[in-house]
Amino acid sequence: MERGELPWLLVNEIGGIRGILHSHVPFLKKHFHLITMKEFLENRKDVGKKVQAIYLWWHKPVIDKELLQSLPNLKVIANSGVGMDHLDLNLVASFGVKMANAPRAVSSATADTGMALLLASARRLVEVHNISISPSMDYCEADILGVKVAGATLGIIGMGSIGYKIALRAKAFEMNILYHNRTRRKVQEEQAVGATYCKKMDSLLQQADFVMLVVSLTPQTHKLIGKRELELMKPTATLINISRGAVVDQEALVAALQTGVIGAAALDVTSPEPLPRDHPLLKLKNIIITPHLGIKTDKATYMITEEAVENILAALNGLPLPSEVLPS
Repeated sequence: MERGELPWLLVNEIGGIRGILHSHVPFLKKHFHLITMKEFLENRKDVGKKVQAIYLWWHKPVIDKELLQSLPNLKVIANSGVGMDHLDLNLVASFGVKMANAPRAVSSATADTGMALLLASARRLVEVHNISISPSMDYCEADILGVKVAGATLGIIGMGSIGYKIALRAKAFEMNILYHNRTRRKVQEEQAVGATYCKKMDSLLQQADFVMLVVSLTPQTHKLIGKRELELMKPTATLINISRGAVVDQEALVAALQTGVIGAAALDVTSPEPLPRDHPLLKLKNIIITPHLGIKTDKATYMITEEAVENILAALNGLPLPSEVLPS
């Protein structure tokens, strides 16, 4: 790279389903020369030598050995979100490439999504909306009753930054809060939100009226919630998943919802995304499914790009990455 030339940043595309947002392009171009995957593939030999960073938007472009081998001067990969399960961290690290995510930018927006799903499910908002717009609507049946949120018990599985912000929101709704996490929070942090630690996840599942999953997808959390765990929950309980689809055994969830093992579910994530159009989860009335909306607000997505740029520039200037992710 010649002196004064902007570093080259590889992105999947601009706009479209898997591309960076058009509104972010002017900001990115202040710091980088943008190159799309299409442009890279058209001139792989020459362009590959110039690329120093990759910005992943919605898990794209796919990072594999072939791509890494074709980018000899790659220094850093920045991810637009927290979860890194789509990356082979050890493979990337073996090429001497640093990795970063965006935890600061996503926590509030994702916590909002979790609470929105909880409230929508509890008050049956999607169901009554469909009734309200039905051509045959005359009145709403008296027995279409929701679940009272104030005074109910919320069990949060995964008490990182997102989980803690969910607890803050739940406190405002006068909920009782239980949580399970690999490590217990400080007593002062628990007291600030009125949360009680459950060392055993089973204990939380048995007590909670709402169970919210806020964990990263790892080999340890794959199908964390299966048939056994669902059967521990109250028959009136609601399962809310804002983590990754594969954290839940979806076949077991279908059976649990169909047979009344649990009362309802609200999912912002599924496996795969989107689900096949004939998937049984799409045919159930006691479920809400949204298309991975977690971070999708105008402000949150822009903050993610700002955090990515901060991490990339740090890596290119030999400075510590604010949100570096290391292989386990």
